[in-house]
Amino acid sequence: MIASVKGTVTYKNDHYLVVETAGIGFKVFCTKATCTQAVEGEHISLYTHHITREDGMFLYGFEKIEERDLFIQVLSVSGIGPKLGMNLLSSLSAEAIQRAVMKEQDEVFSHVPGIGEKTAKKIVLMLKDKIAPLLEEAGLKGIPDTDTDVLQALVGLGYSLNEAQKAVASIPRDAPDNTEERLRLALQYFTA
Repeated sequence: MIASVKGTVTYKNDHYLVVETAGIGFKVFCTKATCTQAVEGEHISLYTHHITREDGMFLYGFEKIEERDLFIQVLSVSGIGPKLGMNLLSSLSAEAIQRAVMKEQDEVFSHVPGIGEKTAKKIVLMLKDKIAPLLEEAGLKGIPDTDTDVLQALVGLGYSLNEAQKAVASIPRDAPDNTEERLRLALQYFTA
């Protein structure tokens, strides 16, 4: 198995990067955020998950090991393959996915293209017991509900899931744990 790749980005598009290391170019499928941030000609380090199927070998890369581990967990849900798993991680942060699973908020996943109501419920049902130990290990057990509420409110106001996620991420860490105040602060992201 290929657990990580370090090298120079020689090509990029919206779905994958070509990372050259020791004269070999690896095609690594990545999240949209990783592909967007990567710069051709610059060094990159990715944690990877290698999948071998009848039709080929595929490498999926992530900037954080927690994202890779979450991707592997998501693949354990029946009906979710690597393409849909990458789409999920491109649409929601690892923290947002973990929070939605732990709080049994399957509606958060329904906003992701390609995931219907049944699959969203399956994600919550199948991942809840797997994600809890990961959160405890990382010390993230007390993730507040308010950010999920703010995310849903922003999507309800017509912002895309990606825009809403960026706005929630912009909320200062010391902000009060109050949904209305956090929503006000998140809306400031769009006026800045």
